[in-house]
Amino acid sequence: MDRGGHRSADGGHAVQGMKRHTIGVAGLTAALLLAPAHSAFAGGPVDKGTTDTKKDTGLNNDTLYAAVSYDTSKNGSGSSVGHVSATGTSWTPPACWLAPRWTAKQFAKETESEYKDVTTDPNQPNYAKNATSQFRDVYKDGEYKNYNLDQQDDGMWWGAVENPNAPVLERTACNSTLPFWVENGETPKVKNAISPEILAGLAYEQIKVPGTEVTLAPSGTTKVNLATWAWLDKGDFKPVSVTASITAPGLNLQATTVAKPVSLKLQPGTEDAETYPASGECAINDDDSIGEPYETGKAGETPPCGIKYLRSSAGGTYKLQATVTWEITWTGTGGTSGDLPDGTFGNDQDVRVQEAQAVNR
Repeated sequence: MDRGGHRSADGGHAVQGMKRHTIGVAGLTAALLLAPAHSAFAGGPVDKGTTDTKKDTGLNNDTLYAAVSYDTSKNGSGSSVGHVSATGTSWTPPACWLAPRWTAKQFAKETESEYKDVTTDPNQPNYAKNATSQFRDVYKDGEYKNYNLDQQDDGMWWGAVENPNAPVLERTACNSTLPFWVENGETPKVKNAISPEILAGLAYEQIKVPGTEVTLAPSGTTKVNLATWAWLDKGDFKPVSVTASITAPGLNLQATTVAKPVSLKLQPGTEDAETYPASGECAINDDDSIGEPYETGKAGETPPCGIKYLRSSAGGTYKLQATVTWEITWTGTGGTSGDLPDGTFGNDQDVRVQEAQAVNR
């Protein structure tokens, strides 16, 4: 394999973030010692690294390149916002990916530091020292030469990055790929390499939408067998978006994930109730409102969105759950685009129902 090629084997280990941590040793496989778990990183939305590769002499304020940054300026806001949950699918945001993480000088400095720390520590077991030495040999005097320091301005070392929000066993799935060299401007043809689609999934995870407390008429307390109108005013719900991006020499990728409200689901909180429409799904109107406000004189009409309770709440309340479904799509670098699973987010609100057959409205 040449110095600019790719190599993957068990043992590379990294997670997203910005602060440097001690490299640990991954262990053994049946055939050979694994490499050390190289520089673990973890964290949520962070700013991109700012290292200048032409002036870089190693780690610059412990800042590396692998972090994904998020623009949440067009996200939902307010005290009742929350993250959407994917529905009707096993899809989850990306648990890990491969991305540019070190300049040649950064990688050399970190590997040499780890090698020294482990091999000179009398408390380290021999297998750890051997694994660390084998890892160093690959990049210093083996398949690569001297960490590609002579190509400092021409490429970067890529490595595994973990999503700290993913389950542990899932986010370590990329750790079998050891760090590999990629020329600036090239896109490595390896599984899990960072892409607009991966960024779109990460942006999905950062989406926040407003709460869904609906307006009811009658409000607060309603009557048995009386149609209760429900609605959300236009402007309360509108599309929101988050843009995720990653930038390094020769690499500039981004994706914008958009969530658009499409329907409101009403769940009365009791089986002794009917919904309007019967499915409980109230569609978004052309003006982005949901349902229709009650007006005097409509008491005998069927609401386009609402509930009729068939039994009183016996002095207590029912928990009306109002959940909005959000259609989620994305667009990214290079004209890429796609759909992501619909997301839902909702709130509960108390509804008191009294015994009565009718009420003057």
